Amino acid sequence: MDFDVVVIGGGHAGIEASLASARMGAKTLMITILVEQIGASSCNPAIGGLAKGHLVKEIDALGGEMGVCTDETGLQFKILNGSKGPAVRGSRAQIDMDRYRIFMRDKVLNTPNLSVKQEIVTKVILEGDEAVGVETQLGNCYSAKKIIIASGTFLNGLIHIGEHTQEAGRQGEFASTNLANHLRELGFEIGRLKTGTCARVAGESIDFSVMEPQDGDNPPTPFSFRTSREDFAPKQLPCWVTYTNEKTHKIIESNFYRAPLFSGQIEGVGPRYCPSIEDKIDRFRERPRHQIFVEPQTLEANEYYLNGLSTSLPVDVQREMIHSIKGLENAKIVRYGYAIEYDFIQPTELKHTLESKKIPNLYWAGQVNGTTGYEEAGAQGLMAGINAVLAIRGEEPFILGRDEAYIGVLIDDLVTKGTNEPYRMFTSRAEYRLLLREDNAIFRLYKYGKKFGLLEESFVDEVAKKEQNIQEAIAWLKTNFTTPTKEFSKKLEELGEQKINDKTAWIDILARIASPTKEKLLALLPEFEKYSDEEIEQILVEAKYYRYIEKQKNQIEKMHEMLKVEIPEDFDFTKVEGLSNEIVEKLQRATPPTLFEASRISGITPASIEILHIYIKMAQKKV
Repeated sequence: MDFDVVVIGGGHAGIEASLASARMGAKTLMITILVEQIGASSCNPAIGGLAKGHLVKEIDALGGEMGVCTDETGLQFKILNGSKGPAVRGSRAQIDMDRYRIFMRDKVLNTPNLSVKQEIVTKVILEGDEAVGVETQLGNCYSAKKIIIASGTFLNGLIHIGEHTQEAGRQGEFASTNLANHLRELGFEIGRLKTGTCARVAGESIDFSVMEPQDGDNPPTPFSFRTSREDFAPKQLPCWVTYTNEKTHKIIESNFYRAPLFSGQIEGVGPRYCPSIEDKIDRFRERPRHQIFVEPQTLEANEYYLNGLSTSLPVDVQREMIHSIKGLENAKIVRYGYAIEYDFIQPTELKHTLESKKIPNLYWAGQVNGTTGYEEAGAQGLMAGINAVLAIRGEEPFILGRDEAYIGVLIDDLVTKGTNEPYRMFTSRAEYRLLLREDNAIFRLYKYGKKFGLLEESFVDEVAKKEQNIQEAIAWLKTNFTTPTKEFSKKLEELGEQKINDKTAWIDILARIASPTKEKLLALLPEFEKYSDEEIEQILVEAKYYRYIEKQKNQIEKMHEMLKVEIPEDFDFTKVEGLSNEIVEKLQRATPPTLFEASRISGITPASIEILHIYIKMAQKKV
């Protein structure tokens, strides 16, 4: 059978890749091991979080599905860091894992141009050095112009629970062994990583009366920009907090010798920022307790996920450990925690489009690229799907810059730096995070969603109108001034704000307000009542950080100008101080004609580019 795009995998990356490809008009095939597990959340029952929420908002702004599904199936919605600045806030939602999976499966099965097959891909079919199709364990061959590998943790997946191991991509599901070995044979740089999950316990066996309740926001804020705020009223369930204690720690420590993490049984590198409980006890021995979030997995709350208790310890140790925790003394374990090792490709093997440098037409997306998290996976899947279709059309690739989106930061980090541990997104990774906020993701990226046909026209028109209103308001605030009259000074005093001494632009008046609110804005400028609540939110944020935002925009313009600088043909990279031998070797081998081309070489950091720029300018002055 002939297809434009074949996607291998039905997880978060595979879903976004398949939907984007099909919605852009490409004849698309998703091949997955179990159809009923499309959209399964292998680990925690939550979407978003700090920086991860940014990724989901960006996926949504481009026309992806993750935010929409989260709003439809969410159990609790919360803005993390709500009291801090807007650049570091993060949306997070508990999801009903069953309903999330069903929603995504139904969406995939009912999308035009998208077919689904329950098979296991065993090899990529090549003609010359190009990928032209795939073969499955059933002997079926599917030809394709582009192939996207979104296999998650399934390539040579190996589960660890104590001394017991099992080949699986997820508990109870086959591992993809033949494809993994085939990809190694093709010469890809393949490594091993490790991640883990927590035990699940029966809700009726938990004593919540001794735990701390953690409720969602009231009113809740939806994830998707396409969800109506006015109509958004999901039933929210509480999460609960309990803690490990000295007894718990002694149980774990006395069984270190049985922990696959320490016994040498696990070879892969685990996530530094989401360690297992045994790793936490080992690394942070001085801490008397560790926080455990007890989170509902479904609306019925029959099972709870013990977030913070990821482990691969033997089942008898898991039982003793869990029963030592306050409120879990009589907990009935439904599913034991486990660690999983899996193959991943070193992402420096990929272009910024996520296409393989080695084999044309072959793209990689998601956890198989060395990332951890549903959100990082979904973002890569969406970008791979879009770029696969653009390549088929012969159009320019879609590459987001580090100054445009967290997705741009994510992919640039992966393909230029690579990773030796599961990569997780943080706000600190984004140099221009004041520009890349959750709240303005839709205005940053909706034009791309429109261009690719991934957003409905009526929604695009609505966003464009909001953007126009916001820009109009900001322009007015920048060009209109007020003076320190008695009347105005009294008004500021009534609002608890400092008086002004000179003629001042309105944008600077709003920037001075300690805690800007709609009420304060309208008290000062009642004519702004014509703007919607969402528009006022944007106006206040843009005004508050106007000077800083302008500074970052100037930095970005300088960077863009710098990247245009040509590198002389006879330039000697070995004479540049501050560059590592590895970077010098790569630059000498590639001989890039401009700093932009140099910045696209794997391992070349923004700091390296700045150093090169200085030396090129110095060399030009000597001539």
